[in-house]
Amino acid sequence: MARISLNPPRTLTYRIGEWFVRRRYGAMLDSGRAVGHHRGVSLAYGMFEMQVARWNTVEHRLKDLAVMAAAVKVGCSWCVDFGTWDSHLHGVPLTKVEAVPHWRDSDLFEPDERLVMEYAEAMTEDPPGVTDELVGALRRHGFDDEMLVELTMIVAVENLRSRFNAAAGLVGQGFKDRCTPRPTP
Repeated sequence: MARISLNPPRTLTYRIGEWFVRRRYGAMLDSGRAVGHHRGVSLAYGMFEMQVARWNTVEHRLKDLAVMAAAVKVGCSWCVDFGTWDSHLHGVPLTKVEAVPHWRDSDLFEPDERLVMEYAEAMTEDPPGVTDELVGALRRHGFDDEMLVELTMIVAVENLRSRFNAAAGLVGQGFKDRCTPRPTP
């Protein structure tokens, strides 16, 4: 059960945000409902997420897997649910997304995918466990400074999301149930 009410005051600002979110995702996000109790946080966070969505230096599949690895490491069931659906929309096979919690034991992942998940987990550790060797391996796989900044920041953003949602007591909202298995090529 959520630790923050999912029934915020229905101010004009909240209703406008709700309309936008429903239009984009087909449902109001529970995280948006929780944040809706604080107008300043809600507006700032919404604007921030709109900008995050514009980052396009790193391939979606890599960012999606990094985000999922961070969400799994934090233990945010809401984020895993939503991230599964979002990754699926970006074309990441559902079998791959569902294998993220056990990626080290799976043969589904490419070397660059393994590296970004390892990096996401290392960043999510407390204290962070990122090493020069890990960054060097990413560089050898074609990650330049711009890509490293974007990858690092998307993992940091997911840590923000996952930690807020987990602390707020948010659980899966049924986004994963919207995924339809696609035939593998």
